Amino acid sequence: MPANPSIAIIGTGFGGLAAAIELKKRGFHDLVLLEKADDVGGVWRENTYPGAACDVPSPFYSYSFEPNPRWPHRFSRQPAILDYIHHVVDKYDLRRHLRLGTEVLGSSYDAATGRWTVEIDGGEPIEVDVLVSAVGQLSRPAYADIPGRETFAGESFHSAEWNHDVDLTGKRVSVIGTGASAIQFVPHIRQDAAHVTLFQRSAPYIIPRMDREFSATHHKVFEKVPATELAERGTWYGVVEGLSVAWVYSKPLSRVLKRVSKFHMRRQTKSRPGLFEKVWPDYPIGCKRILFSNDYLPALAQPNVDVVTEAITAITPTGVTTADGREHETDVLVWGTGFKATEFLAPMRIEGPDGVSLADAWATGAHAYYGMTVPGFPNLCVMYGPNTNTGGGSIIYFLEAQADHLGDYVEHLATTGAPLQVRADVEAAYDDRVQQELRGSVWSQCASWYRQADGRITTNWPWLGVQYRRQARFDPADYESVH
Repeated sequence: MPANPSIAIIGTGFGGLAAAIELKKRGFHDLVLLEKADDVGGVWRENTYPGAACDVPSPFYSYSFEPNPRWPHRFSRQPAILDYIHHVVDKYDLRRHLRLGTEVLGSSYDAATGRWTVEIDGGEPIEVDVLVSAVGQLSRPAYADIPGRETFAGESFHSAEWNHDVDLTGKRVSVIGTGASAIQFVPHIRQDAAHVTLFQRSAPYIIPRMDREFSATHHKVFEKVPATELAERGTWYGVVEGLSVAWVYSKPLSRVLKRVSKFHMRRQTKSRPGLFEKVWPDYPIGCKRILFSNDYLPALAQPNVDVVTEAITAITPTGVTTADGREHETDVLVWGTGFKATEFLAPMRIEGPDGVSLADAWATGAHAYYGMTVPGFPNLCVMYGPNTNTGGGSIIYFLEAQADHLGDYVEHLATTGAPLQVRADVEAAYDDRVQQELRGSVWSQCASWYRQADGRITTNWPWLGVQYRRQARFDPADYESVH
């Protein structure tokens, strides 16, 4: 293992960029960032649906080492977040490490050389000492398995692959799904559409979105007195971490949030009799991610929007059929059905030194030490891996902790001169502790994208963000050299 190991990072969202910046800070410059698209940005490049925005306040949904005093809004929209990512890439000199339009098909580890060979679609393989996967949990759109889905004759697309060439003006639009994306785009598309039919399988809890536009005065104050922006970040850290406190530790706080949500949702639906009863959830608050919105429910109350709660039985060439036998005629079908969050690293094939694939090692559910390292896979690190999602906070807070762990990991293997892997007993004990906590958590009480079909929760961290940051520190005793 050379003192300056070569490193390939797959993905250029917030996770991949955080990893690259931390490694460069530590003097590791033999980096390549592999990106299948033609630009950086991850989910903030892909998700361009109308109204796309972050549901975590921007002063907290940004790198702590790179505050942005010029956010246009507290809850910034997709273009502003992508602009911030471009700024970070340029400021930290990452552009020279980028290989855009480069899709990774898989990678295999050679025990004889201690190196990873990365297979590129249509290109020469790349050999590196360290492989970092930063493809995230929300990169592969998921579709509901409904009979006849392929037969629909009109325009159809997923919210993460929005077709901006389709004009919705005067069209009958059907939306399947009521998650975080749908509550943002439905208020926008219903302004142009003749009619929107929203098919709801499970209603989300919604609380007020305390958004505001940051004026030129705000920007000036943030720039000249950085402590004010730090205070804004700290305040929102407390607010969103408070959600995790409610889910993990405080049933009384959880009950308060439920009352806040009920008051907000009832008030926003009172103009349309019967709507509140349709949109009020029937599962414990916190079991699915709570959503922030001021315009979603008022949009559902408009006369050109209908909420359908009957189960969908089929998609036909002309519309959507529900369990009551009704066919809802449709011109355009929009899928707001989320992502394949539990299929980590797919569809890439990752093979360890014994030829065992990571998919086989994770056949019963993805698991990794603090979501980052896997026994039997030396010199492989994962950003935003298993059980590192947050039910209430900012994932960037977690990613910075992971980048720090990665930096220590690479420094250690560069010093020892031998490939490094997490000890199997250490990872197993960690996974047992996490899963034991999750089995009794609020997330175990309903079906959601946090869970596999068998009920195992592979996405969420069961405690607070600050606890992850304190615990997920690199300790050489947890690892072993592979000779």
